[in-house]
Amino acid sequence: MSTLMIILLIVAVVVLAVAAFVVLNRRQQGAGGRRGLQRRFGPEYDRAVARHDGDTKAAERDLGERVKRHGSLHVRPLDPAAREQYTARWTVAQERFVDSPREAVAEADRLIAELAGARGFPDAGHYEDQIDALSVHHAHHVHGYRKVHRAALGTTGTMGTDPMGTEATGVERTGGAGTEEMRAALLEARGLFEALVAEHRSDADATPTTGRHDTHKHSTGITHKGVQHG
Repeated sequence: MSTLMIILLIVAVVVLAVAAFVVLNRRQQGAGGRRGLQRRFGPEYDRAVARHDGDTKAAERDLGERVKRHGSLHVRPLDPAAREQYTARWTVAQERFVDSPREAVAEADRLIAELAGARGFPDAGHYEDQIDALSVHHAHHVHGYRKVHRAALGTTGTMGTDPMGTEATGVERTGGAGTEEMRAALLEARGLFEALVAEHRSDADATPTTGRHDTHKHSTGITHKGVQHG
């Protein structure tokens, strides 16, 4: 074998080795990025994948863009007086549910939107932008806000159930939510309300509290026993 052939063979081996290293490195970076997004967004990651019809790359681009836009958002503190006012308004909305469930969920929807704006998130006039920002910082609770917003608008999702057993966002139908659906939406939305009204905001990757609704039944006024079914 000539010297030239040996040199060409060595070059080819080096090129293949470099190419293999680049491919492996990209795969590792992609896997690491995916794991990071899954940790950060939790159930919101699965919902994003469902919204993109199982296309994980499209879902991850979506979530990555959310982090770029809203990850550095500065969450403003609430003064004690404002915190008391928001808490009192939420209590009134819960108590109203028994007699006027639709008015109660509409008030809860307005209240969360207003509270989010007060904490520094996009204001209530930009719902989609607001929900994206909230999903970055409160991924484990934001879907409750979606549900109460749909209930307040009198629409429900028609894309079946998402991986967490709740309705996926997407095409919606009119006709209005039933009392049980509104009750469930209000209960789930309370998690985000409590995170927003707290003195310190919840971390984006905090785990949700199991059994929270049961431990607070005495304060909701909207347990199964108390609901007036329509």
